Amino acid sequence: MGEAVAETFFYTTNGFPKIYNIESKADSWYEETLDDNLKWSFSLNSVLHKGTSEYQEMALLDTKHFGKVLVIDGKMQSAETDEFIYHENLIHPPLLSHSNPKSVFIMGGGEGSAAREALKHKSIEKVVMCDIDQLKTKTQFRCVLQVTVIMNAGSGRFLPQISDRDLADPVEGGPCYQLYTKSFYESILKPKLTEKGIFVTQAGPAGIFTHKEVFSSIYNTAKQVFKYVVAYTAHIPSFADTWGWVMASDHPFTIKADEIDNRIEERIAGELLYLSGASFLSSTIMNKTVSFSLLNETHVYTEENARFIHGHGLNYSN
Repeated sequence: MGEAVAETFFYTTNGFPKIYNIESKADSWYEETLDDNLKWSFSLNSVLHKGTSEYQEMALLDTKHFGKVLVIDGKMQSAETDEFIYHENLIHPPLLSHSNPKSVFIMGGGEGSAAREALKHKSIEKVVMCDIDQLKTKTQFRCVLQVTVIMNAGSGRFLPQISDRDLADPVEGGPCYQLYTKSFYESILKPKLTEKGIFVTQAGPAGIFTHKEVFSSIYNTAKQVFKYVVAYTAHIPSFADTWGWVMASDHPFTIKADEIDNRIEERIAGELLYLSGASFLSSTIMNKTVSFSLLNETHVYTEENARFIHGHGLNYSN
């Protein structure tokens, strides 16, 4: 295997990835540390933007394999070529499980893809998106005017039927881990939902080696607050892992494959690239190892007893 020597590189102490700038553009690489003994890298065309906000570090990269990608605090958040897998799984299961969704509240979602998917539903009358970071939103957000964008604010008196949490990963010292806690679900999120409202969150890596980092804990934490909880997964190539989501409500879900397919045909303008009734139903069936972990998980996510995926944010301190 050949070895490339970097002429220049930047690397900050909060876990932001290395980006090597080699004299030959063909040899410029992005590198992300997945854990202490595993790294993930791919070739770059260019670095489109790099900046630090009050809350996090971010970069927009133009990659050869995944197109344009968003990286926050050293973690891949979204890639042009496969973001549809993540966002279809985040948005459509709760909307299709609801009898008549009209309003959606998106926590995070600064790039606009979650709002884009929500607005494919013909019944949706209002989408409110709240992101703490104006830098990310200004850099990424490209969406239609049907979306109300709130910066650095709560949802006020808006009571959504669907609450989607398109948040950054829970890393130590990052801005989002408190939003995965039982107290947040119980005291802030649940009272903001309508009576038959549905909540969904991205829940971190869910692979056979990584699901115990936060996925099983987020699932168990939601079970302490809501009567009905469903976990499901999908492989995201640019994340180099299987990813998890947790959907919860106090009202039973509609998850029959044929009914979901009928609702997709009737309700959605355009065509989904990934999700179908059968694929969603299959995504709720875990392998034996992950199923056992979900069944036996006892950890409840709190600010005092939080779990994190590998890496850390701007406020990390040893």
